[in-house]
Amino acid sequence: MVQAYILIQTEVGKAAAVAKAIAEIAGVAQAEDVTGPYDVIVRAEARNVDELGKLVVARIQSVEGITRTLTCPVVHL
Repeated sequence: MVQAYILIQTEVGKAAAVAKAIAEIAGVAQAEDVTGPYDVIVRAEARNVDELGKLVVARIQSVEGITRTLTCPVVHL
């Protein structure tokens, strides 16, 4: 299982709607709207890196109101 945090910037005033829409996507464990340089932080899970990439590119980035994403895979050192 691969886990990642996805940091999301949204259009002004869209953070809550984006977080709500993303929370409904299969593979998303949690989606929260936050303050700071990013507007939404998502914790996602997938079977492997390829599936994580498909989740981010095909599902999450297609949500209306998103302007930029940064995917940070979790590592266990």
